[in-house]
Amino acid sequence: MSEKVVLAYSGGLDTSIIIPWLKENYSYSVIAMVGDVGQGDDVEAVVEKAYATGASKVIVEDLREEFLTGYVFPALQAGAVYEHKYLLGTSLARPVIAKHQVEVALREGATAVAHGCTGKGNDQVRFELTYQALAPDLKVIAPWREWSLKSREDCLDYAEQHGIAVAASREKIHSRDRNLWHLSHEGGELEEAANAPLSTTWQMTRSPQEAPDKNEEITIGFEKGIPVAVDGMKLDPVSLVELLNEVGARNAIGRVDLVENRFVGIKSRGCYETPGGTLLIAAHRELEALCLEREVAHFKQHVALKYAELVYFGLWFTPLREALDAFVASTQTEITGSVTLSLYKGNVSVVSRQSEHSLYRTDLSSFTMGDSYDQKDAAGFIRILGLPSRTRARARMEVAR
Repeated sequence: MSEKVVLAYSGGLDTSIIIPWLKENYSYSVIAMVGDVGQGDDVEAVVEKAYATGASKVIVEDLREEFLTGYVFPALQAGAVYEHKYLLGTSLARPVIAKHQVEVALREGATAVAHGCTGKGNDQVRFELTYQALAPDLKVIAPWREWSLKSREDCLDYAEQHGIAVAASREKIHSRDRNLWHLSHEGGELEEAANAPLSTTWQMTRSPQEAPDKNEEITIGFEKGIPVAVDGMKLDPVSLVELLNEVGARNAIGRVDLVENRFVGIKSRGCYETPGGTLLIAAHRELEALCLEREVAHFKQHVALKYAELVYFGLWFTPLREALDAFVASTQTEITGSVTLSLYKGNVSVVSRQSEHSLYRTDLSSFTMGDSYDQKDAAGFIRILGLPSRTRARARMEVAR
């Protein structure tokens, strides 16, 4: 009996040709694992295609809710945004897919796992660091680092030679990755940083010109930093994100055009559509502004940057990420309340924010002077804070004499 390999399978160009390639070059029995993170594919068609191209078995894992509750929402609570713009849609999906790929491999008695990531990108790191963290003895096969194929055109030629039908064509120039959190676009006109995205590049969101001429308000409710309701209606995680994606997309929310620094040191250019995620990030930040104590809020900004970097670099299954999660969780105990946003042609503005844990007090912040704050106290701490400056100024004056 031949050895088994579990391939992270999407049904796209790369993984479609990897099945016959693995059989030709390794003589493995190929198990295709389809991780459903909300990419919107016809799962039955993907399964049929995997069998048609030589898979011995196809296993579908519904990861949508786990993806959101175990990966996306912790990153949301952390405030993780990579290089000011990227909400980490692909970065967060890879570890949950790779985790279940490992579980399938161990359950099926496979000796190897495989992926369709290139040797230049970030995803190879995300998949393989997960393999190493969860099942270090599994052999890893990365065809892009082994085969002689160099381009999409080479892959299309290989598919044609092996009678494999693929949705990709020589005219469809973009590489895309979709899940519940976002839709990414790379390649084509985006490879030149000076080029604007084509209007046809965007697939999920309307343009500002196409968006309604009237603003739309939406209220998002949170419990301990986790989104749980929209306009007062409690929703499960998948339904909530799907609804916010729909609302954000029709109002042209969530488009990002980014030149980013890949883990391997290459700068790359991509466009991302994250309509629901953009609304959640905006609302969560406003609730934290209301409820978090100043020093915690400021320190948490440093944690958010590190958290985003860990996620982007594929270091999800690490002690540091777990430790940061513990810190973040402690900051979210009172992040309960609601935020109302106004959406208009790509813009998001805050209408209101409310929480029973609010630290905002009108008796302190109002211009009307009350008894809660004695203004005379300010003189003392200003003189103490200014002591080094006064000392330095006097020293300079003495030297100048």
